[in-house]
Amino acid sequence: MEQLIEDIYRAQSRRVLATLIRLLGDFDQAEEALHDAFASAARAWPRDGVPGNPFSWLVSTGRHKAIDRIRRRSRFDASLKDIEDSLYGEADAAEIGNMELVGDDMLRLIFTCCHPAIPCEAQMALALREVCGLTTEEIAHAFLVPTPTVAQRIVRAKSKIRSDRIPYEVPDLDELPQRLERVLHVIYLVFNEGYSASWGTEVVRADLTAEAIRLARLVADLLPHPDVEGLLALMLLQDSRGLARRADDRSLVLIAEQDRSTWDRGKIEEGMDLLRRAMEPGEVGLYTVQAAIAAEHARARTPEATDWPRIAAYYDLLMTAQPSPIVELNRAVAIAMSEGPQRGLEIIDCILASGKLGSYHLAHAARADFLRQLDRKAEAITAYERALSLCQQGPELAFLRKRISQLTAPPERQ
Repeated sequence: MEQLIEDIYRAQSRRVLATLIRLLGDFDQAEEALHDAFASAARAWPRDGVPGNPFSWLVSTGRHKAIDRIRRRSRFDASLKDIEDSLYGEADAAEIGNMELVGDDMLRLIFTCCHPAIPCEAQMALALREVCGLTTEEIAHAFLVPTPTVAQRIVRAKSKIRSDRIPYEVPDLDELPQRLERVLHVIYLVFNEGYSASWGTEVVRADLTAEAIRLARLVADLLPHPDVEGLLALMLLQDSRGLARRADDRSLVLIAEQDRSTWDRGKIEEGMDLLRRAMEPGEVGLYTVQAAIAAEHARARTPEATDWPRIAAYYDLLMTAQPSPIVELNRAVAIAMSEGPQRGLEIIDCILASGKLGSYHLAHAARADFLRQLDRKAEAITAYERALSLCQQGPELAFLRKRISQLTAPPERQ
């Protein structure tokens, strides 16, 4: 039963939270209600069995716990009465179970996190916290910034939502274009966290990748736009490789070693079709360029057939349009695959020497791999150990340890 409740928490807690925010109108109260609801489930379900609709049970329980808590506080502080009054009216079971409303709650949550009144960096931190359920420490690690900085951003963002009475809703059609870029950014963050989890024991969190794709489809229905099609194409093409990225022992499988027959051809075909439509206007967005890179991998029937020079050219485009250390790193890998590991190593050493990505484990892992290919074993081991010290994701830790073990193993006798 304990494992079942953990599974339900993992699969449904973000949606329960989003609906509680809609019903309670407050982030902090909704988070408390979420934890109260799961604590009640841990006590009641082993005794009474899991209800037929766990989602509705959790939302109803969490909401009533929140109302009870506010009423208790109101007895001691009359000023809190207005908080109780601010609660939405008594939601009935039909409203809580209204799947049309529930389906849109996550999208409402993203639009609220992305309100223009909230600074961009705080939007990202708040969305990762509330939509993905990452801890403050995990977000700090993902953004390569100190934990207190992220904590302050989240607190200020919530305070801004409360003080400005920012509505928990999807804006009208005439406001959608202004909010589109940030909303797509958050959806892609959700997908990335699912596709390459920054913590935990799983290579892929399929619940997050599926949710991000579903949200992008909702946005596409609201506002058909080449950028939305580009993002959807990118996510589908990447997600088509999701199953192949995990070995039976749950360790990470690099793209060159994946069984390409397990790639999801349906997602590839849909992604390719969306990519063609996204490129029709002529001027393509950043997600469309990234989708074009993913499409090059999807087209290659073998690792050797991959068109690395074309992929490197796409990264050149990205560096021109929106340069970043991560794009620089990916470009280095593409160039190394095209021109050899020595060239890739030179680029990565320049990136690290400039002070960028020094605490990013994948930069050191890529450097280690180039050194390994150049047969500079001692330096490769040092670089892998540096990557290992910075990594927090179980399957990647296992992969790095495996590489070190391979390099330190005594040579086999003939």
